[in-house]
Order: sequence, then C-alpha cells, then structure tokens
Amino acid sequence: MVAKLKENYGSGVEPLTHLGQNYMIVDRSLIPEILQVLRNEEEFDYCVDITAVHYPKREKQFDIVWVLYSFARNERIRVTARIADGETIASSVPHWATANWLEREVFDMFGIKFDGHPDMKRILLPDGWKGHPLRKDYGILQQDNEWVQINLGIESGQ
Repeated sequence: MVAKLKENYGSGVEPLTHLGQNYMIVDRSLIPEILQVLRNEEEFDYCVDITAVHYPKREKQFDIVWVLYSFARNERIRVTARIADGETIASSVPHWATANWLEREVFDMFGIKFDGHPDMKRILLPDGWKGHPLRKDYGILQQDNEWVQINLGIESGQ
C-alpha cells in the first residue's frame, strides 16, 4: 500500500517502518488527498488520534501525526506532515468526524490551525488563555498569570 502511494505521489511520500509499524512522512500539500485515499480506498476507517510534536530547533518545527486504523485490514498506520511555526494544514474532519476534537486539542496545546475546521477554538484551556502548553518553549511551570488573577482571583494557580 505505502509503495503504491509512493509510486503515485513520488517524493511527496516517504514510506518508513519502525519496529514493524508502517508510517509515512507526507508533504503537507498532499495531506488532504493522501488521507482521503487512506480512508476511501485503503479502508482506514478509524482516526485513532491526531497529535503534534514540537522540535523548536528545526526549520519546520512541528510534526503533525495522524494515527489511523483499518478494521478490515486489522492494520494501523501513522501519517506525519511537517510544518513551520505559523503555517496551517488542512483539516481532516471531512474524512473522520472524530478529527474535530482531536484537531481542536492540537490547536489548544500547540497553536497549530487546521484550514477548513468547522469550529477551531480551544477545547481544554479557557478561551482567553495565552500560550500553548505542549510547545517546548512553554515553561513547565509557566501559566497565564493574568488569566488566573482575573478569573480565579488568586495570585497563582501553582
């Protein structure tokens, strides 16, 4: 399957295997089409998770990772796209309804926006919160002191 995708999309798809699990790094411009092919033609009908990883020293600082599962094939695959800080990526909500909340979590925790998402807003933190806690440049004890003082009436939530 991954070899077929590589044949169809060339250098836009880099198939890899680690510890027996298939995954691929896909050019961000191909993400909507690749996800659609995986959903419709390869039967990856369950979007297990969407997450991100922050590598602040890289030019393209973020890996966005889709973990997909096919019940028909009893197979799991990871699809990764790399983007720079401030870039957006296409929403996968049209392919899997569950992507809605998963993409909102990635937005909330990393600040990555998904183009075409039906309701791109925070899901875990309050709307007025400043910063994105899962970025590696967000301090482990950091918090939005202004929000805590205004909304909780205390000096620190620590």
